[in-house]
Amino acid sequence: MQLLEAKLHKIDRHNYRSYSSLRGEYHFVDFDFFIDITQTDPAAPASRVRARRKWSLTDLAWLKEQSLDYQRAARDFIARHFADLTQQINDIEIDRPGQAVIDRTAVVFDEDAIELRFRVNLPADGRSIIAKKTANLLTFTMPKIIRRATIARELPMEELKRHCETVEDQVALRRQLSEKGLMAFVADGSILPRLSGDSDLPMADAIPFTSPESLAIELDAPHRGKVRGMGIPKGITMIVGGGFHGKSTLLNAIENSVYDHIPGDGREYIVTDETASKIRAEDGRCVHNVDLSPYISNLPMGKDTTMFSTQNASGSTSQAAWLQESIESGAQSLLIDEDTSASNFMIRDERMQTLISKADEPITPLVDRISLLRDQLDLSILLVMGGSGDYLDVADTVIQMQNYQTLDVTEKAKEVVASHPTRRQLEGTTEISRPRTRKLNRAGLKTQLEEGKFRIQVRDKTYMRFARDYINLQALEQVADASQLHTIGWLWFQIAQGKGWEKQPAKVFSQMLNEHWFRSMPQYGDLAKPRVIEVMAVLNRMRKAEFE
Repeated sequence: MQLLEAKLHKIDRHNYRSYSSLRGEYHFVDFDFFIDITQTDPAAPASRVRARRKWSLTDLAWLKEQSLDYQRAARDFIARHFADLTQQINDIEIDRPGQAVIDRTAVVFDEDAIELRFRVNLPADGRSIIAKKTANLLTFTMPKIIRRATIARELPMEELKRHCETVEDQVALRRQLSEKGLMAFVADGSILPRLSGDSDLPMADAIPFTSPESLAIELDAPHRGKVRGMGIPKGITMIVGGGFHGKSTLLNAIENSVYDHIPGDGREYIVTDETASKIRAEDGRCVHNVDLSPYISNLPMGKDTTMFSTQNASGSTSQAAWLQESIESGAQSLLIDEDTSASNFMIRDERMQTLISKADEPITPLVDRISLLRDQLDLSILLVMGGSGDYLDVADTVIQMQNYQTLDVTEKAKEVVASHPTRRQLEGTTEISRPRTRKLNRAGLKTQLEEGKFRIQVRDKTYMRFARDYINLQALEQVADASQLHTIGWLWFQIAQGKGWEKQPAKVFSQMLNEHWFRSMPQYGDLAKPRVIEVMAVLNRMRKAEFE
């Protein structure tokens, strides 16, 4: 600490760039402090710093004996507690988690210590250094926060244990889905609606979820015990009902439950197949050599759809591409909302079939291929439908939302199908197979890094910059945190260091995202673990990416 104070005294009133001389390691009485990157300007991103405190000084060493999921939750809790302690201190900030509990680098456990990774805004008077103010921040205010965040007697231990046990419960529930023949599970008492369109907090006074008796099942959680709720079976499931009755709300809760949630979120006992991918129409996106032939063929001018590329996809083309890309990336469940889908990709009714012959229509709608996705590829599909009853012919389960209450209307749907048979013609009769695995050109990524100043920049969850390429991600609803995008950029950076074409990019990314994934990353505190599904989804939207 004395060394840090001496250095600050030496650069007092110097130009702001002189803060760079502070980079290095400093020893405090009970922790080590590292200044890794100093900001170059008062308006630049805050300086990156780390603090390491030995386990023997924390009374938290018992955490090392817990499961990896318990440890992930404990690290998440400590990061939240640190964020609460700095809420009124504008110059210290940590990567604050949202409602989901994701593996992050803001707090890291290793064999020797707890490491906190955060940012500090170094004070300035114009462009001059204020040594006294900086010394107060780094040697008085900051140490107090570090100590309070990393010692048992300063932490709300009962809350920490509940936080960790809730996460362990969700992991256990999710692991039971496959053996029970389910793609998702929604516990009774769950709160599905969110506070508002721009808030992920639970809505106050919302109607708690209750499972219909016919779909009710009990799963076992190690801490809570038996958990009763609605099991959504594998296969094709439809969610139907009138407008504003909660169809999309149920789907949104399910799509976000590929992640664990904090206690009190309302979704902490909802779990979904971790490979589930929500797809939709996305006009204007790029598509790179994707086989769309199961859904789109016989295009005008004889354009090949087995290796289809475009920089400006239509709604139907983009949704077909997303479906194929999801399967290629390892998705075993697909989530689809009619409201955000291309209508001509979803259905072609009897009258339109009569008016426009199949020979003049290049699109084979999903309704004619969906049963093959289930039967031949073993995919599960969850559909929100409010306007087309033609999917009732292929649905295994039909759930009605009525005033935010759930009804199993599968038998009633079968009666409707029997009494009102469809007269539309089946248009997709050929077998379906998994899309081929496309190769990724590593050199193409490296060229981008070499042509311009290397940057990974993220603006919330909607835009990402990699080198010179700006990637629009507004349609990717399952990106839970902007910090996942930072990690995706660094994964690309690593894969770009190899040579030639990568034959199985999704498999390589999966290997990189093992339990020790962060060890190959920079020692930054704003990284969070993404799913391979999102790594590939973002890559598929990079306009300069090269696949074959």
